[in-house]
Amino acid sequence: MNSKLLIICCCLFIKTIASSAQDSPIPFEVLTLQNLNDFQPTGSNWQLVQDVFYDLNGGKEKTTQGTGVLLNSMMKEGNQEIRMDFDHGDLELSLDFMMPKGSNSGIYLQGRYEVQLFDSWGVKNPTFADAGAIYQRWEAGRGAGREGFEGHPPLVNVSKAPGLWQSLKIVFRAPRFDAEGRKVSNAKFISVHQNGVLVQKNVEVTGPTRAAFFEDEQAFGPLVIQGDHGGVAIRNISYKMYGSEEVTLKDMNLTYYDSIKSINDFEQANPKGKMDIDVLAHLAPATRNEFSGSIEGILTVPNAGEYFFNLNLAWVPDDTPPGVINGAGKLFINDTEVVYVDGVTGKANGAIQLEAGTHQVKLNYFKTFGHWYAPSNDITLTVEGQGVAKTALNVPLRADDPVGQIAVGVRDKAEIQRGFLMHKDEKRTHTLAVGEPGGVNYAIDLSKGELLSVWRGDFVETTPMWYGRGETQLMLPMGSVVEFAGKPTVAVLPSKDTPWPNVVENFTYEGYELKKDGAPIISYKMPDLTIKETLDTQDAGRKLQHTVQVMAENSGEEVYVLLTQGSRIEKLPNGLYAIGDKAYYIELAGKKVSPIIRDSADGSQELILPVKLVGNSGVVTYSIVW
Repeated sequence: MNSKLLIICCCLFIKTIASSAQDSPIPFEVLTLQNLNDFQPTGSNWQLVQDVFYDLNGGKEKTTQGTGVLLNSMMKEGNQEIRMDFDHGDLELSLDFMMPKGSNSGIYLQGRYEVQLFDSWGVKNPTFADAGAIYQRWEAGRGAGREGFEGHPPLVNVSKAPGLWQSLKIVFRAPRFDAEGRKVSNAKFISVHQNGVLVQKNVEVTGPTRAAFFEDEQAFGPLVIQGDHGGVAIRNISYKMYGSEEVTLKDMNLTYYDSIKSINDFEQANPKGKMDIDVLAHLAPATRNEFSGSIEGILTVPNAGEYFFNLNLAWVPDDTPPGVINGAGKLFINDTEVVYVDGVTGKANGAIQLEAGTHQVKLNYFKTFGHWYAPSNDITLTVEGQGVAKTALNVPLRADDPVGQIAVGVRDKAEIQRGFLMHKDEKRTHTLAVGEPGGVNYAIDLSKGELLSVWRGDFVETTPMWYGRGETQLMLPMGSVVEFAGKPTVAVLPSKDTPWPNVVENFTYEGYELKKDGAPIISYKMPDLTIKETLDTQDAGRKLQHTVQVMAENSGEEVYVLLTQGSRIEKLPNGLYAIGDKAYYIELAGKKVSPIIRDSADGSQELILPVKLVGNSGVVTYSIVW
């Protein structure tokens, strides 16, 4: 959300645990899954394998012998949970999971608070029982029909198909207890991300969820994976454990100046005034676009060790042109420079070894003018250490700009949005995004005839296009995005071994017409070829069918369609093609022509399909399944 913020209070300290979507220099502890030594003894339903195949349509799994994947294969009886061989309090957890069709499992933080794992592929209205949900609590004494309560469905269903790997990232804050053992604050899920999408945020649980392994609450408990409800495969388990002690910044004062034009001017400048402050913000009298200050305070750290700091001056955009730097900042701890924001970008990191206890902090900063597309004057300083969660220090209490998020929704017909789109760190400027009623969305580069991405969830946010002057013109996908190679869909090749072109010469976009459901039929031309392209949802939004119709002036042309490109392409026993590390499937319609799996120059693999021309016309139809 692109929000302009107004300070309405200046006396709040907020501790936040950073989601693992943000880069962090503190390494995760990794469970190697080369053996089960990191787990408590459990039932024979748990084993280690190298790989597993779950059929999209169900049936018994097929495994490859080896290690690296923790697999729960349901037995006729005696199925047990599996517990990590450590107890945790505050925890940041990252793992991948794969579900067989119709299966049900769960991750229990401290053995008490469940994040649901479920085959929720294609579910339109998810509940507390679906993947990414916080499962409900249960008390029989509440009365018939009211026993279940406090369940939290995922904010959006981004679950993938059975047999595909999915990611789960959890940031959990354990309940707190006083010296007498009385609970003083509830357990909280700071965030849960599934497949890169936020599905839970700041959810408190007042007690153990239903079917927890413990009925009481404690400061520490084991991480548990449910084993008696359904099969599941788990891999890439990593975590960070944090203590309850916090880094604090107190006793702050702000010295403010006039006419600071360089970060090195502070030593010679004459102060205009001084004031006590409680939050990191320029609270002194100043114009919105020209101010400078030096904030000093006392930093207290709980443990000796290396601490990592990130300073973000929001008024400095990340794309500042050379020669027009409008601000900078420096952070000093005990007179040692730790972080320098140079003004080319507004963010910088630094690290320093600190002893437990108090330390003198000084932050110098200035702003000389304002970019209209970077209007915020926020100062954000975060700190993280080994066993100390990332903390945003002394954040002001703020109110969102009433404009809020501007988004395009989808109702009964497909919605089309033109704009710019980021694809593999490149801004594509001739893109068309389409949102289908089934919750399936896709984006195409019209200028090159390239299918860029698909995603499941909500459609697009357009705040960067429509708020203010909309400088970036970016539309932002609002779901779990699968990116493709971004190469032309159709090419004429002298042979099946000819490298796929990055650009087709003399390729032109001719326009599109709308079908009754609102989806486009897109037309292109290239030398000797006319192309029509459509994408349609199938199977209640679970699949996206891509149809490419080719009309050739010369029936002897060797025309191919690039179905996809990935690090690895594997034909599965059910006839589907698994792309990358089982990130999505390609399903072919009919068996008239077999696709070709071939190596690309960059080390990846391509799946191409020759177009069988009947007369001068040919059609390729395949589905993307994820």
